[in-house]
Amino acid sequence: MSTDTPWMVRQGDVALIAVNEIPADAEPVVRDAQGRVVLAYGEATGHAHAFQESGVLMLRAANAEVFLRVLEPAFLRHEEHTRIAVPPGQYRVIRQVEYSPGEILTVAD
Repeated sequence: MSTDTPWMVRQGDVALIAVNEIPADAEPVVRDAQGRVVLAYGEATGHAHAFQESGVLMLRAANAEVFLRVLEPAFLRHEEHTRIAVPPGQYRVIRQVEYSPGEILTVAD
């Protein structure tokens, strides 16, 4: 995928942005008990923004940034949102945050 015009998609409080490379220090993140790559869990419902396909690998860099390597067409799924087709490529995962007096909070839907 060419990133001359970066591919980006948002599903609720999670965004994927195409990147040209993933940091060399990024380490694989283990899938959950259901075999999913989970980008974020819901605050109260337990719903998750997740991939089920085997060709998706989540990685965490030393600075805590999260990345995806998608080797085959995949779908980002969440019980309360429309599934999104994600083409093969490399992506940075961004979580939406909100300001609260005294701290920055990660949004969870």
